Amino acid sequence: MPVGRLDGKVAVITGGGGGIGSATAQLFCREGAKVAIIDRDTSIFDPIIESIKKNTPGAEVIGFSADLGKESEAQRVIERVLAAFDGRIDILVNNVAIRNYDPLSETSWSTWEPVVQINMLSFVSMVRAALPALRRSGKASVINVSSVNGVYGRKGMGAYDSMKAAVLAFTRTLAFEENDHGIRVNSICPGYTRTVFHKNRLGEEGVDAIVPPCVMRRWAEPKELAYPMLWLASDEASYVTATTLMVDGGFPV
Repeated sequence: MPVGRLDGKVAVITGGGGGIGSATAQLFCREGAKVAIIDRDTSIFDPIIESIKKNTPGAEVIGFSADLGKESEAQRVIERVLAAFDGRIDILVNNVAIRNYDPLSETSWSTWEPVVQINMLSFVSMVRAALPALRRSGKASVINVSSVNGVYGRKGMGAYDSMKAAVLAFTRTLAFEENDHGIRVNSICPGYTRTVFHKNRLGEEGVDAIVPPCVMRRWAEPKELAYPMLWLASDEASYVTATTLMVDGGFPV
């Protein structure tokens, strides 16, 4: 069999049952990684695992349910990943997120709390829990999924966009602090992506009716985000760290 770009590596993907997360899990498995998918319950990731095993014979992929709004859950799932995969983690993809559609003037403290906990503090707790294993790897990669709106902003999703901006600062600082341990840390900023979330929220016709304000004037497919993450996770990106990679079709115009 040909050598995959992630052969011998172990990857952990939060939000792995969603559109971008599941596409990334599938691609990482095809490239030889052992993958742990983390999401809030088994009904989300069990079909993904079944699909991966069907389409990628020999794939080593497992799933763990966790409420990553709780700090202790990160340590628990990382311990289970380490037990399953011989104490190894080489790649961490922080991809979990929830949304809120209130303007800042109407966003209460109680509304902010879960957005901060999931969209930012889960990244912190997952990194802290995985850090000893990532340091042992010697060639580890952390990929934090932000958003174009963490860079450009908009009206109506202030809590979500603020946390996506915070992810970018967290990424840069972590890259500086962990470089001496052989850990590269980068962010990826998706633009309009045709995920199950948007198709469920808007319907296929609703998605098709929106022309994204980007140069390419179309939605990305989830795999078009997975491929840049594959590169960042691989040794091909060995000189890339503290970087924000815009994968947005040329946004905004």
